[in-house]
Amino acid sequence: MRRALGRVGTQALLGAQAAGALAVVAARTVLALPRLERRELARGLVDFGHGSLGLTLVTAAIAGATVVAQTGLYVQRFGTRSILGWAAGYAVLWEFGPLLLGLLMAARLGARNAAELASLSTGGQLEGLRGISLDPFALLVAPRVVAMGVSVTALSALAFLVSVLFESMAARLLLGLPLRSFFQSFADMLRPVDLLGGVLKAASFGLAIALVSTAVGLRARGGARAVGQAAASAVVLSCAAIFLLDFLLTLALAGLAG
Repeated sequence: MRRALGRVGTQALLGAQAAGALAVVAARTVLALPRLERRELARGLVDFGHGSLGLTLVTAAIAGATVVAQTGLYVQRFGTRSILGWAAGYAVLWEFGPLLLGLLMAARLGARNAAELASLSTGGQLEGLRGISLDPFALLVAPRVVAMGVSVTALSALAFLVSVLFESMAARLLLGLPLRSFFQSFADMLRPVDLLGGVLKAASFGLAIALVSTAVGLRARGGARAVGQAAASAVVLSCAAIFLLDFLLTLALAGLAG
C-alpha cells in the first residue's frame, strides 16, 4: 500500500513539474512575441505548413471518402439520404477532421520540433545563445510556436474543403446521391457555430502541439538517446493533450451551440 501511494505521489509530482514547465514555455513565448525573429518564422511556415500540405490533402481526401462510405451504411438503412451532406460535413468539420489532423501533425511536426530543439539543447547551442545575450525564445521558440499554430489552422481549412469535395464525389459514386442534394443539405443545416468550432479546435490543437513539443525539447538532457526520447515523448504527450482539449472544447462548444 505504501509503495502504491509512493508511486502515485511520484507520478503526481512529475505531472506537476511537466505542467509547470509548459506554463513557463507558454509565458516566455508570449513575452518574446514582440521580438520574434521573422526569418525563422518564414522558415517555419515553409517547413511546417507547406511541407505538410501534400500529406494533409491526401489524408483529407481519403478521410472524406471513408466517412461517406461508413455513413452511407446507416443513411441507407434508416432512409435518411437527404441529410447525408450535412452529416458527413459535420463529422469532418466538427470532430473527425480536426482530431485526425491534430494527431497527424503531432507525429510529423511535434516530433520534428522536439528533436530539433533537443539537439540544440544537448549540443549546447542554446546555452551559447544565452552566453552572447541572445534570447532563444525570440530567435527559435516563438517563431516555431507561431508557425505551427498558423500552419495547422490553415491546413485544417484546406483539409475541410478537400474532404467535403471528396465526400460529395463518394456520395455520387457509391450511393448515387446527386451533388446538388449533397450540398443542399450541407448548406441548409450547417450553422456558423459549426464552422467556428472546427477552426477553434484545429487552432487549439496546433498550439498544444507547439507548446508541448517545445517544452519537451528544451528539457532534454544527455546525448542522442535524449533526442529520440524527446521526439517520442512529444508525440505521446501531444496526442494526450489533443484528446483532452477535444473533450473540453466539445463540451464548451456544444453548450455555446445550445
